[in-house]
Amino acid sequence: MVELSQKRRQILNFIRGFAEEHGYPPTVRDIQNGCHISSTSVVDHHLRVLERDGLLRRDGKTSRGLELIGAPPLKNTILVPMAGNIAAGQPIPVPQPDAWDTVSGGETLELPAEIIRGRKNVYALRVKGQSMVDALINDGDIVLMQQVPAVDDGDMAAVWLKQEKAVTLKKLYRDKDRLRLEPANTLMKPIYVSPENTEVQGKVVAVIRTY
Repeated sequence: MVELSQKRRQILNFIRGFAEEHGYPPTVRDIQNGCHISSTSVVDHHLRVLERDGLLRRDGKTSRGLELIGAPPLKNTILVPMAGNIAAGQPIPVPQPDAWDTVSGGETLELPAEIIRGRKNVYALRVKGQSMVDALINDGDIVLMQQVPAVDDGDMAAVWLKQEKAVTLKKLYRDKDRLRLEPANTLMKPIYVSPENTEVQGKVVAVIRTY
């Protein structure tokens, strides 16, 4: 049996209690505040030791990527499939447009059901690039997408560019006979495309920040 220090036992109990109350795990900052620890780096050290000792799992790519080993599944959660990466910058070429369809049998995220709010056909993409930083979407963040055939002007959408065989994350606007794919970054210019060259693959319904 693993010998636990008082502080690491407190951290495990805090994680369990927080997850039971909120339906999702705490962030490192939550643990720091809840356990009265001097810094997030000290919290990270304790978490690494607990992970090494087999008492929890960590997903370093998400801010709430903590899972207690042997703990019952969280209540009111939902599994969302990870469907890959998406460009928030220049479009990323991908083999086929259905590469961004909801997938099963691969990597998934366990998230609070309240984030989804009853929406169907929701999947997750990891953002690559800086073109949406003014919309508080940074490189490495995860966007939750709902598969929809069309979006309203100003919606953040995953747009498939047929001729370029690439997909990009932008705000979409209709300008007469063309579409404007607008970045949320004043240092970048919009992309203008014809409606015939595009296909909406989904719209952003939530963002999961990474640190």
